[in-house]
Amino acid sequence: MIRIAEEKDIDCIISITKACAKAMIANKIYQWNEPYPNVAAFKNDVKHNELYALEIDSKIIGSVVISTFMDSEYKPIKWLTSTNNAIYIHRLAVHPNMQGKGYAQQLMNFAEQFTIDNNYSSIRLDTFSKNKRNQKFYELRGYKKLGDIHFPKQSEFPFHCYELVF
Repeated sequence: MIRIAEEKDIDCIISITKACAKAMIANKIYQWNEPYPNVAAFKNDVKHNELYALEIDSKIIGSVVISTFMDSEYKPIKWLTSTNNAIYIHRLAVHPNMQGKGYAQQLMNFAEQFTIDNNYSSIRLDTFSKNKRNQKFYELRGYKKLGDIHFPKQSEFPFHCYELVF
């Protein structure tokens, strides 16, 4: 079940993102680090009703942020649709012990259906340039790579921006 997350869920979601970061670092993918993702970001997501939790047998195993807010880093990208009618995906995470079972697909299916149900024209997101698995994941779903942005506090390497138009 995918549901809107509550503040009481944040500790569990942080433990999932830390486990994901550790697994990525073990594979030399330095996408997430100690400062990011963090509790403050997730508290803000909860405040805006943008954080969703994926529960299996009453246990949170994954999460995703579905937002209408565009980060300033995204401004240079030549997006395919109008900025005022887009959804942004952030911090998609599935605990490493549960990866490879289709749960990230479920979270993205949910986000894409949310976009359609609420009459948004597209989904935008970024993924780390060194995370080939994520790039393939989004490209197989029909997302188009449009350009690169940088988050210097996270990595010296760029993040690729993608968009899926509905």
